[in-house]
Amino acid sequence: MSTLDEISAVGTAIWLDDMSQARLIDRSSPHSLAKLIETSRVVGVTTNPSIFAVALEKSDLYATAFAKLKSDGATVDEAIRVVTTNDVRTACDVLAQVYDATGGRDGRVSIEVDPRCAHNTPDTIADGRKLWKTVDRKNLFVKVPATLAGLPAMRALISEGISVNATLIFSRARYEAVLDAFISGLEDRVAADLPVTGIESVASFFVSRVDTEVDKQLDALARPETVAVRGKAAIANARLAYESFERITSEARWQRLSALGATRQRPLWASTGVKDKTYEDTRYVIELVAPETVNTMPEATLLAVADHGVTRGNTISGTYDQSRRDLDALNEFAISYDQVVDFLEVDGVAKFEAAWAGLFLAVAEIMK
Repeated sequence: MSTLDEISAVGTAIWLDDMSQARLIDRSSPHSLAKLIETSRVVGVTTNPSIFAVALEKSDLYATAFAKLKSDGATVDEAIRVVTTNDVRTACDVLAQVYDATGGRDGRVSIEVDPRCAHNTPDTIADGRKLWKTVDRKNLFVKVPATLAGLPAMRALISEGISVNATLIFSRARYEAVLDAFISGLEDRVAADLPVTGIESVASFFVSRVDTEVDKQLDALARPETVAVRGKAAIANARLAYESFERITSEARWQRLSALGATRQRPLWASTGVKDKTYEDTRYVIELVAPETVNTMPEATLLAVADHGVTRGNTISGTYDQSRRDLDALNEFAISYDQVVDFLEVDGVAKFEAAWAGLFLAVAEIMK
């Protein structure tokens, strides 16, 4: 088997962290979504405002659509929503066979609520409902930032039967809160005598950004002993989140829902492109292979794994004690785990808001 086959066989679903019209139009292109499904074991797609902004910047394929929307009197916000949901709907259709073949577990496409709603629960719920209705595909995931305001929004959307991708998770505590929101949403459905079957969810736990921030703080100390600690926090953090996943979904509370046909919310490893070029470019994939996980990768990472990734089976099992030691080692250098993950959440929301603002300005320029 190929490396991608082996990763999939262990239970890590391979998703593409990218979307553009160029990937959807020419299905014979080696970079098209259809071809990556055929050749690279891709079974899902994630998007975000940054990805859409880059897609628009790199392609003139959107010009006709925006010109038509302008002539119809659409606002910039309305035009962005139409174009992005059209792309996502098309991607859902491309992945429909995967969705059917996996019983709805994969074949999913994620689209994020307006990041300007990240700290407003009612607006997040309303935008999530609108996206679900607008795209109108059963294999959609509505992406909701895992802010404190996002947690009750996730619960509400799940309770309404809307499949959710909880995103921008950096800490184990917040991951557990996300899992609780998912379970609570299903319990709300049970209380309302509604089925819990057919509702999927993933929790997008960000990886590389943790190393980027921790390594920056270690490097600022300019101490030779930091070399042994560098580049370990992100993988340790993700592995301990998986420990939480195993523990919480083995408890009686979840088992009651499982008996009714509910499926577990899978951890999804996001931000898996390597930022530090001194690190192996496949590390955030190879080191996080385990059953019932998803790894969403930029195409460059996907190709690197296919070309020279070396699998070792399940690379999370049996790592929890070492992972705790790796994170505890940060205390020796006065680096606060809590401060790191809190900063990354604030920074993550700000980056998505900035990407949305950039997308807005670019579309506004096109529609002048």
